[in-house]
Amino acid sequence: MKVRIMQTNCLRGLLYEFGVVLPEGHKKLLSSVVAALTKAQQLGQLDEVVVVSVQEQLKRIAALQEDIDTLDRRLAAMVRHNQQMATVIAIPGVGPLSATALVATVSDFATFKSGRQFAAWLGLTPRQIGTGGRTQQLGISKRGDTYLRHLLISGARSIIGRSAHSGWMDRLLQRRHFNVVVVALANKIARPVW
Repeated sequence: MKVRIMQTNCLRGLLYEFGVVLPEGHKKLLSSVVAALTKAQQLGQLDEVVVVSVQEQLKRIAALQEDIDTLDRRLAAMVRHNQQMATVIAIPGVGPLSATALVATVSDFATFKSGRQFAAWLGLTPRQIGTGGRTQQLGISKRGDTYLRHLLISGARSIIGRSAHSGWMDRLLQRRHFNVVVVALANKIARPVW
């Protein structure tokens, strides 16, 4: 998916150099690019060579999207046939990609004594330093599997951005930075995954 985003951003940047402004977002770009190319060509903003290059780029983007759709269908089939993945995907903030990655990486969740230990293994718990009986909490430890941590943080970010907030989340958003709340929610997601 990153490659597709990179391709669309390159296309948007290239056309911007010629005065053609396209909207952000993959679907919006694809729905407006043909009309924008036609209009720019009529106004004489684009040479024929640039239009042909853009059309070739659009074909590459379409091929990448087909590959992404094929992989999404394959992941959905894997989730349907694996009980452990189906259980994990029922948790808000965990999608098919996260579920398959979690189950594949952590084959036996019983190796962890608690959900907190699992969250600590992922690097989602705060680091602590202390001396003289006083402890100080720092940022997350970032130990463990970077990819799994990234997936859970992305799921938490989507929950905060797209759904109604709970009282806990609203109170935390008032006191803390948005990214701190995202990581705290990712920590909360990791515990029922365990």
